[in-house]
Amino acid sequence: MIEFKEVSLIYPDKTQALYDVNLCIGQGELVYITGPSGAGKTSMLKLIMGMEIPTVGSVSVFDKKVRHSGTRTIRRIRRKIGPVFQEFKLIKGRTSLENVIMGMRFLKITPKQMKLQAHEALEKVGLAHKKYSKVENLSWGEAQRVAIARAVARKPSLILADEPTGNLDYDNAVNILELLKSFRNDNTTVIITTHATHLIKDEKDATFIRINNGRVTAERGWTE
Repeated sequence: MIEFKEVSLIYPDKTQALYDVNLCIGQGELVYITGPSGAGKTSMLKLIMGMEIPTVGSVSVFDKKVRHSGTRTIRRIRRKIGPVFQEFKLIKGRTSLENVIMGMRFLKITPKQMKLQAHEALEKVGLAHKKYSKVENLSWGEAQRVAIARAVARKPSLILADEPTGNLDYDNAVNILELLKSFRNDNTTVIITTHATHLIKDEKDATFIRINNGRVTAERGWTE
């Protein structure tokens, strides 16, 4: 489903974010990408989204290669992805429901279906009672749940969550991880980046990929 082959990424300012990364992630997996801040975790997600293109090597998502010239391919890939990034990018002045619907505006479904899926997603994240609330009136945790609802309302094949527990206390962090994990099934892969390894070290049914200084240092098993 996702394959990195000898991938290196160098940004325009000459910062090298990733070095010779090789990995393969299958459909339906729950994957944690761990490592300290600045290790390269977010860069990996940007490559999967097609927000960055590898400087060296190749990235394939849904069996399609992400290329400089592949704008149409990247759009097709993104339609199957539900992203939850650190900056929620919710639109102020709009309700929770409107924000979730806007996350589906590039999908080939009817407005009626968008609204239905948005209602279902807010129900799943426990915010049905806040669907008509303006997002600027929500708590930080509620806004994060709207961002998750926006991602899952698309009925994606892949959910990408970048440091979703970064600003939460222990109990709320655990709740958010459990919520994200609940969307994983045979057809949906969930990839979560985190440096909060104390929250996930007891996971039994997950893949762990550790990255440090842009290099994958361990895969497939738990390592401190």
